[in-house]
Amino acid sequence: MSDEYYDRLVDEENLVDYLEEHLGDVDDYAIERHQEGHSNETLFVTWGGENLVIRRPPPGETADTAHDVLREHRVTKALADTDVPVPETKVACDDHDVIGSDFYVMERLEGDVLREDEPERFADPDHRTRIGEELVDTLAKIHRLDYEELGLGEFGRPAGYTQRQVDRWGKQLAWAFEVTEDEREVPDLHEVGDWLEENTPEDHPHSLVHGDYKLDNVMFAPGTPPALNAVFDWEMATLGDPRADLGWMLSYWRDAKDPDPELPELATRFMEREGYPTRVELVERWEELTGLEFEHERFYRTLAVYKLAGLGEMFFRRHLEGNADNPLYPKMRERVPALAARAKRIIEGDEPL
Repeated sequence: MSDEYYDRLVDEENLVDYLEEHLGDVDDYAIERHQEGHSNETLFVTWGGENLVIRRPPPGETADTAHDVLREHRVTKALADTDVPVPETKVACDDHDVIGSDFYVMERLEGDVLREDEPERFADPDHRTRIGEELVDTLAKIHRLDYEELGLGEFGRPAGYTQRQVDRWGKQLAWAFEVTEDEREVPDLHEVGDWLEENTPEDHPHSLVHGDYKLDNVMFAPGTPPALNAVFDWEMATLGDPRADLGWMLSYWRDAKDPDPELPELATRFMEREGYPTRVELVERWEELTGLEFEHERFYRTLAVYKLAGLGEMFFRRHLEGNADNPLYPKMRERVPALAARAKRIIEGDEPL
């Protein structure tokens, strides 16, 4: 990370003054940027004997839905005394004179986020099974929460959530197509969008939803057997449709029978190994724990892939306009049509649960 970029992320002198005021004076401290993640910025802070994390939006971004760290702080704090594992929050700040943006501070937990591979200590069929069970069990815990009791009754508008998702992502794609369709068209995505409009469930259960729940947004504690000790990245959380959360999680979970991934750069494939639950097994466990049925499963899985394609097409527009230097973005020329084809396979029953 360049010194210039770090300076845009944090005014270290102001931050230290703020932390001293709210957390107490210390003899030594250290601040470094965490390199993982593609949305909000994460800073690791050693503050005397405490290991902390600061979450803030990317520099230059306003606090829209995708980067609202104070919203993330609110829900994380509300979940502190529930059976959903979250880090303890310390303090939140909306004074942009401190580091130039909203931010909040939470404890830093120890463990592993599973992205590229499984830890060696989990390379056993029984442990692999438990990873999948812990993942879906925690999602079910989120969906079983009484959000009114937690003080989150005004956290969102659960009625109509799913229709708004279809509308929102149709608009996101329309924005991207303004530029990308001069390069190449993706007619399959128009067909998928039309199908989603025609097949949106008229009603759905209401619950707290995470909005981006998947394997690499949770942490597993050190040791065995696998124990999920934290759920991260709550900035998309709201009140909505729990089946949409489940569909999103399933879009990232691979079975051994699956074809090669459409986004190999972002795909995690180790759950194809012996012992990991299948998607069907995850769904059955979620249904048992929540008392809900995964009705309209083709709709929810299609919606998840449609959203992935929408993200990819927005990345491609930014590449074409010269507004990004991420080497993944130009690959969306081929990756997005492949995702659209996958969505059509789900619709047509050629990629079953």
